[in-house]
Amino acid sequence: MELTPAELTILGLVVERPRHGYDLEQVIERRGIRQWADIGFSSIYYLLTKLEKRGLVHVPDAPAAAKSRRVFHATGAGRRAAAEGALALIQEPRPVPHPLLVGLANLPLLSEREYAAALRTRLAGVEERIAAVGAAERAQSPTGTAAREVFSYSLSLLEAERSWLAERVQVLT
Repeated sequence: MELTPAELTILGLVVERPRHGYDLEQVIERRGIRQWADIGFSSIYYLLTKLEKRGLVHVPDAPAAAKSRRVFHATGAGRRAAAEGALALIQEPRPVPHPLLVGLANLPLLSEREYAAALRTRLAGVEERIAAVGAAERAQSPTGTAAREVFSYSLSLLEAERSWLAERVQVLT
């Protein structure tokens, strides 16, 4: 059963411990998950509903009132799907579509000056992201293995991009 990265993130948090939607939002915000996962506040309940329909989470004692907080629990199938999904994402190198590549493929549309300016702008943005991810990592201290690895990998990717951008900017100027 294939899970999207957003579904796996939400399911993993519910496997960690039963949670309601607002609790998930707080954990996502506190852990800096939005630094590496595209999960908006409004999509949390949508994702929970999808997971519930697939039998991966359930609400054992659903409240009678519609506005009551529903606490989601992982099912056995949900725990297995989360573990299998995490293992597959760690083991299998997959192509990662990146919008930058689309821009680079369309370089003939830009002047060299426009391209160099765009690279400098992107470099400044990557520097800001590195600072933001570093701040999110420091806010998590002490961190468990999972958080350490997420931050380490994220920062490594950003630093590799920074290095590439700095090199390209020098070549073009």
